[in-house]
Amino acid sequence: MLLYVALGILFVWLAILSFFLFQTRQHYFHLVRRTGRQRLDEILETLLAHDQGIQTELGAVKKEVGQLIDQSKFYFQKLGLVRYNAFSKTTPDQSFVLALLDKESSGIIVNFIYTHDGVRIYTKRVKQGKGEEYQLSEEEQTAIKTSK
Repeated sequence: MLLYVALGILFVWLAILSFFLFQTRQHYFHLVRRTGRQRLDEILETLLAHDQGIQTELGAVKKEVGQLIDQSKFYFQKLGLVRYNAFSKTTPDQSFVLALLDKESSGIIVNFIYTHDGVRIYTKRVKQGKGEEYQLSEEEQTAIKTSK
């Protein structure tokens, strides 16, 4: 009688182990079905090589982005426009000042002054929000302040 109980317990134990083994095997075949390989270590090696390639590309992209950020400091990023009346006799607000500045408020100011004879255009260099060679007029300073 004791032998039958032991064989019954052994049979149940083997059935449980077989069930879990079958599930694990099915899961394994499901994982490797679309890869064309039968060994899991080959699949993992392929994934690791692919990951290493992506890491290399990511490093190159980060380096390029860093260079672009460094270069972008010198691009025109701020624009300020102020219209004003240069002379009281002309039509109001025909003259204007255009500020083209980089991230550090350096760049150029272009002043368009409308007169009876035509248009006069003047440029001034700006460094860190101040006139580099010439003093800035009130309108030019306003254009720098309004540039965003």
